[in-house]
Amino acid sequence: MKVGLYFDLRVPARSGLAPARVYAHMLEMCEEAERAGIDSVWFSEHHRFDDGYLPQPLTAAAAVAARTRRIRIGTAVVVAPLHHPAEIAEQAAVVDLLSGGRLDLGLSGGYRVPELELYQRSSAGRLDTTVEMARQLRTLWTGGATPAPVQSRLPIWLGFSGPRGARAAGLLGEGLLFLNPAQLTPYRQGLADGGHDPGGARVSGPVFALPSEDPERDWAQAREFIAYQQDSYRRHSVEGMPVPPRRPFDAEDARTRPMSRPGYFWFDTPEALATRIRDSVAGLPVDTVFLWASVGGMPEDLVERNVSVICQRLAPLLKTAPCLHSDF
Repeated sequence: MKVGLYFDLRVPARSGLAPARVYAHMLEMCEEAERAGIDSVWFSEHHRFDDGYLPQPLTAAAAVAARTRRIRIGTAVVVAPLHHPAEIAEQAAVVDLLSGGRLDLGLSGGYRVPELELYQRSSAGRLDTTVEMARQLRTLWTGGATPAPVQSRLPIWLGFSGPRGARAAGLLGEGLLFLNPAQLTPYRQGLADGGHDPGGARVSGPVFALPSEDPERDWAQAREFIAYQQDSYRRHSVEGMPVPPRRPFDAEDARTRPMSRPGYFWFDTPEALATRIRDSVAGLPVDTVFLWASVGGMPEDLVERNVSVICQRLAPLLKTAPCLHSDF
């Protein structure tokens, strides 16, 4: 399997970091990661986060495209209901041209009420809207919008976590951006029902983990940033909804949870993480897994250490794991 890095470019007020420097450092880390052999970098989209979570992933992708030559550049994800298909078709094509054909476009329906309100969108039918965007992108790239991407079939990944979404990704013949063995059957069934080869199934997605050469030494410092990040997700995920606040994140419990349970976040040696990741995705046709380069406003020295350990120690262990294509 291939290995990537994920950047959210958060700048918590307590971090004392300057946003412009965080963005500049991200570009430096992408260049360094490329030199160190990483396969890809990924960016997401969120709005109205109090720490400035990256709101425009394709803009960041364009900047990385101009600074790199080999690595693939992905979105995980563009929130499809917030955008017009023609806008995303054009933006994605420009990034693909700037990168020489290295873009992977991940789409999903989003989940945050404040984001939908900001763009004056409804929360209803988000999955169907995302599926329709994927369909329209294929049409737009073959004559409905200019310029065209470099790649004749620019990879689209659909970030759906449930069986209906997994089947929808299969029906379209697109990749599934979610690492869950339980979704493989509906995904492959969708491929078959859509007239696609189930043997061409491909799955990618994030792994909530950070490697450390000495986990016990580094845990006290790392847990502060991990807890901030995960508590932020918990708080923002229910913002604007008539539900009680979620329980605070339990970092100790998260270290031992399996990938199949929400709220996991592993922190261990590269060898231990490689084993857990391989075991957790066994049987899946995995193309790429990606891990956070920075968590919760980490200072530059920690980000650099994360990138170094992921690129030089963890990635080589995971790249020895084959991409499994099980028979349908």
